[in-house]
Amino acid sequence: MKANHYQGIAAPQSWLGDLDKYLFGEGTHERAYEKLGAHLVTLKKQEGVAFAVWAPNARQVSVIGDFNEWDDAACPMHPSDAGIWTIFIPGLKEHAVYKYRITTQQNEQFDKSDPYGFAMELRPRTGSVVANLDNYQWQDEEWIKERAQRQSLDGPISIYEVHIASWRRKADKKWGSRYLTYRELADTLIPYVLEMGYTHIELLPIAEYPFDGSWGYQVLGFFAPTSRFGTPQDFMYFIDQCHQHNIGVILDWVPAHFPKDGSGLNYFDGTHLYAHEDPRQGEHQDWGTMIFNYGRNEVRSFLISNALFWIDKYHIDGLRVDAVASMLYLDYSREEGEWLPNEHGGRENLAAISFLRKTNEVVHGVYPGVLTIAEESTSWPMVSRPTWLGGLGFSLKWNMGWMHDTLCYMQHDSIHRRFHHHEMTFGMLYAFQENFTLPISHDEVVHGKGSLLNKMSGDEWQKFANLRAYFGFMWGYSGKKLLFMGCDFGQWQEWNHDKSLEWEALTAESHQGVQRYVADLNRVYKTEPALYENDYEWSGFSWINANDSDNSVFSFIRKAKKTDDFLVVICNFTPVIREKYRIGVPVGGRYREIINSDLAVYQGSGVCNNELHTISEQSYGMDHSLMLTLPPLATLILKPV
Repeated sequence: MKANHYQGIAAPQSWLGDLDKYLFGEGTHERAYEKLGAHLVTLKKQEGVAFAVWAPNARQVSVIGDFNEWDDAACPMHPSDAGIWTIFIPGLKEHAVYKYRITTQQNEQFDKSDPYGFAMELRPRTGSVVANLDNYQWQDEEWIKERAQRQSLDGPISIYEVHIASWRRKADKKWGSRYLTYRELADTLIPYVLEMGYTHIELLPIAEYPFDGSWGYQVLGFFAPTSRFGTPQDFMYFIDQCHQHNIGVILDWVPAHFPKDGSGLNYFDGTHLYAHEDPRQGEHQDWGTMIFNYGRNEVRSFLISNALFWIDKYHIDGLRVDAVASMLYLDYSREEGEWLPNEHGGRENLAAISFLRKTNEVVHGVYPGVLTIAEESTSWPMVSRPTWLGGLGFSLKWNMGWMHDTLCYMQHDSIHRRFHHHEMTFGMLYAFQENFTLPISHDEVVHGKGSLLNKMSGDEWQKFANLRAYFGFMWGYSGKKLLFMGCDFGQWQEWNHDKSLEWEALTAESHQGVQRYVADLNRVYKTEPALYENDYEWSGFSWINANDSDNSVFSFIRKAKKTDDFLVVICNFTPVIREKYRIGVPVGGRYREIINSDLAVYQGSGVCNNELHTISEQSYGMDHSLMLTLPPLATLILKPV
């Protein structure tokens, strides 16, 4: 059939029924993507594509594309009382490229990508693509069945944060280097994650985005995995392979804002349909993006459906919600007079709070075991507490305070650390108020902040030793773990989204040592319940000595649910070997090192404790003592034999 022969007809009322329209308008439609967007269907015994788009203030909407020579007269859509325009185009096939031509009440015209489109053209093009998401044969039934158990908060969760475009590049004659495809990532990233012992991969945003430099955080196609790395089925294959290798996949999800790109949601039907008209509510001045209007029911249906979509169609295991603080506060990054208070005169965004609670309720209700994780940088209470207790309902919250304080400490020269001892201990004052993840994320190694290795103080040997000791403190501390790619082998350069990680650094033994050490930390972490079972209970942590600032030494005990299953963690953050260092332990007998960050195999100095026997002398309120040799700039984890 020639392009100009495609003619649309009215979609039958059964395609978009009264219940769909009611739920959509009520803000409670959890699967709006099943009706809005472009769907390959058979209607009245004819195969074709049914289109539906919400544009209540438009004068006219047409589907245009490569199949009708982009002629807006060929396929005009039909309005409904819910502000949703529909059309059925018989004979249209998968892979057709299309947009909606919007004619406003002022007779302006512009072409928009489909807000619910399942695929998009490769940037810089912005056309939506008709896609079938139901023809992939998943083979991850075992993982899905066991997901709730595998992702339980009393289980080990060690997350490898990845920006796909810059994890690794492949040599290319034309471009010098190119991205790996989703399928190539299945063959390379998964083996690396398995070798390193992580339990999860967290992907920086995958939903289609036009600007590489946004890292995916300025989304154009909320329902379309970016075509940079392949097709929707290729992305499904990657996730399927992760699950078959017992690796969970967490997706960065961005409901906080959207870009002003002309083909996107902004000014969609000639009005601020998805945002607020008043810039004091509707625009992020810092980011040059628009804020969703969470009080508009159809926008809530769009976003809640989007959250469920990635779990439903792509089997995603968790959503890390970006920039939650910017959603919660009406005065976020605004001066006086630049924001509007809520109906009670306060700074809380009541509609956003309601939206976040509803989203978490729906996700956890429909998909038990799926994680929702808040990147929230303020002291907002009960972020990771159930909504029925007054919380926001997230599973986990990033512990930004812990990250900031501990990295500040590590940047101090070791001789000055005694004056900053509290930066490592303060976090325990609030450690159990939330279900925390300890995040060393991409944000800490970009924009002039330097690499994680370069944040460490001292000469080159001390930087590596500090980094290993810090990782030991982090893996020993209460909370789930997240580490950004490149940090686990200590690359020197700060992260650059336009190039591959500094894999060539692994020709040096010092970088190999860090990598081997992180893999061993993950191995011990996953096999020792004391390091994960009681992350969110005081019963899982107790200080031995939190106050040895003179020596810059920290010692504490981690406990499993079985009270006799415990580990002892000691961190020496000076380059001084400390002989006959006494700590108290609760049980007498022999102890052995299961982690020593100073071992020669990690390129440390090789100071270790081969035989450890307690003496029956009280120390720090405990009946038994150990006399240790503390290696320089090192973390020890001890286990009773």
